[in-house]
Amino acid sequence: MAESQERKPVPLEAKSPFDLRVHLGDDVPETDVRSALEQGDMGFMHSFTTGSAVDGPGVRVVGWTTGCMWRCQYCHNPDTWTLRNGIPVSVGQALDELRKYRHGLKVMSGGVTMSGGEPLMQRHFVMKILSGAKEMGIHTALETNGFLGAELTDADLDALDLVLLGLKSWDRERHRALTGRDLEPTLELARRLAARRLPVWIRFVLVPGLTDDAGDIAQIAAFAAGLGNVERVEVLPFHQMGRFKWQALGIRYALESTEPPSPEAVVKACQIFRDAGLTAN
Repeated sequence: MAESQERKPVPLEAKSPFDLRVHLGDDVPETDVRSALEQGDMGFMHSFTTGSAVDGPGVRVVGWTTGCMWRCQYCHNPDTWTLRNGIPVSVGQALDELRKYRHGLKVMSGGVTMSGGEPLMQRHFVMKILSGAKEMGIHTALETNGFLGAELTDADLDALDLVLLGLKSWDRERHRALTGRDLEPTLELARRLAARRLPVWIRFVLVPGLTDDAGDIAQIAAFAAGLGNVERVEVLPFHQMGRFKWQALGIRYALESTEPPSPEAVVKACQIFRDAGLTAN
């Protein structure tokens, strides 16, 4: 019997996004993959997780998509870089999953957050899910690195209640070294969201020796403060919870010996954002 026939079905719901998931969409023909990306009626997902209190307001369901064009040195989910590592899921299946929780999400002032990977790699699929959630009265959030923000239409933005925007570094050379991509498309999306007054939470990962330069953080803070629509900044301390994935996937992990930032370093970074007039934690 072929390996694809022997493989046991993997549940769409996971206990944690740190579950290692690979090759779950390998059997999907290339023509179907192209159609999924162009039409969005089907997509690829690592999982849905429930009960999150850190991915937007209230208690939330988080949809973790696969596919990412960035290669962040500190990524804790490198299995989501590859599109076909995800489970093939129809929009209807995804909305049925959300429908189970819609009443509880409203009671707990929560909602759904689409994350990844980079969800805009599957923009049509992701926006159909978020639009459907919006029609159910569920608060919607998109977590993105912003690189593909120019592909979002005004109608797409109408379906969003909140954007969680990752800002990695202000220094252009450091940003490219850290992520493999340029910073400017992210800033362009930030300015567009500001022009629409669409609420934004900035997410900044604090990595000792990589993103902890006080001057660089101050530049990010000044930019964010000038937008006028940033409700809060989340300083996320680097951790090693995803190191095992790099090892399992056979990818060289440059931060093998990097320690998490000290509590004092986190407080210092938060204070830089607060000094710019922003709410930070």
